[in-house]
Amino acid sequence: MNDTTGHVTDAPFLYDRSGHRYAITDRRWRGEDGSPLALSPVPGPAPDRIDTGERSLWRYQAAIPVSPRHRVSLGEGLTPMPPLDWDGRRVHFKLEWFNPTSSFKDRGVAVMVSHLRGQRQTRVLEDSSGNGGSSVAAYAAAAGMDAKIIVPAATSAAKILQARAYGARIELVEGTREQVADEAIRQSERIPYASHNWHPFFLQGTKTIAYEMWESLGFRAPDNVVLVAGAGSNVLGCDIAFGELLDGGRIDRLPRLLVGQPEHWAAIADTVNGIDPGSRGPRVPTIAEGASIAAPVRLREAVEAIRRSGGAAVAVTDDQIHTAVRKLASRGLYAEPTSGVAAAALDHFLADGTIGPGETTVVVLTGAGLKSAEKMAAVFGADGAPHGRSRA
Repeated sequence: MNDTTGHVTDAPFLYDRSGHRYAITDRRWRGEDGSPLALSPVPGPAPDRIDTGERSLWRYQAAIPVSPRHRVSLGEGLTPMPPLDWDGRRVHFKLEWFNPTSSFKDRGVAVMVSHLRGQRQTRVLEDSSGNGGSSVAAYAAAAGMDAKIIVPAATSAAKILQARAYGARIELVEGTREQVADEAIRQSERIPYASHNWHPFFLQGTKTIAYEMWESLGFRAPDNVVLVAGAGSNVLGCDIAFGELLDGGRIDRLPRLLVGQPEHWAAIADTVNGIDPGSRGPRVPTIAEGASIAAPVRLREAVEAIRRSGGAAVAVTDDQIHTAVRKLASRGLYAEPTSGVAAAALDHFLADGTIGPGETTVVVLTGAGLKSAEKMAAVFGADGAPHGRSRA
């Protein structure tokens, strides 16, 4: 992601869509124009600047604009990326459930909370459909902050329990994910808003997943990165990091960002493909609850990132997500249905030839199936087969 001039700057700053600049010490979470903030690019890490003795994402401290003395860490990042056979293709799977709260959100939250700690914040407010809230609750506890999490009433009980276990106050709100976000914004007038969808330093944490791919592949970029998108933070994190590496001459091209979304919650994919999201009719619940976001805050930026990479996006059905979750499990990967969207997208992009033979592909699996017990039970019946289906 480039700043308003398209170049890496010496002193990082925040900016909004109108081009207004703000100091990174500013406590704001959005711009004066109401748009989300971005951080101007920083130099990507050189191989000799990686702290290889640090077994976490903080090995890339040189490219994270947060002072080490404010660091809040539970050992996040540096997750496995095993290559597995997928219908005769060798595909790498980035297993983000190895993060402390079992989802990729820990990357962004660790950096965001460290930044807020540097601002001497003592309490935070978050709105979440599950994984983000659990993560903010955990890192707030580690930082000695009070946390309040506003959660859709339909969120998986296991995710709510996890956030409560860390000591966060939970407020359940009936209605859509957007209504929950609106309530959080209303309450942000009195409680500092640490939204993983809005806060620019969250993306400074998610970008480290791309650094890890680059390092794991011998300081090369993959040809393709396959992602599930709800708000699109992994899409944007990859765009930021690979852009920084490209600007620094560490890689010679951007990998293609190939994105999947649930069909009734596909604002990013539909916009990429020139489809009116409203043409799909009324939204219906999806088993991929973590990706059920109707109006992503950074929709424009996510679409630009996909197009800039020469990538593509697709909407997948719940039946395809069911199939993908079972296919992952048959390879020893117990991924939550939201992660199954990425695997379903992988099948699509292999079938239509977008991913060619011999290309290096990384699929990001965002969270563990253990965190979505009710949804996994809908995929796997008591006999290990989905309700109404055979084992075939």
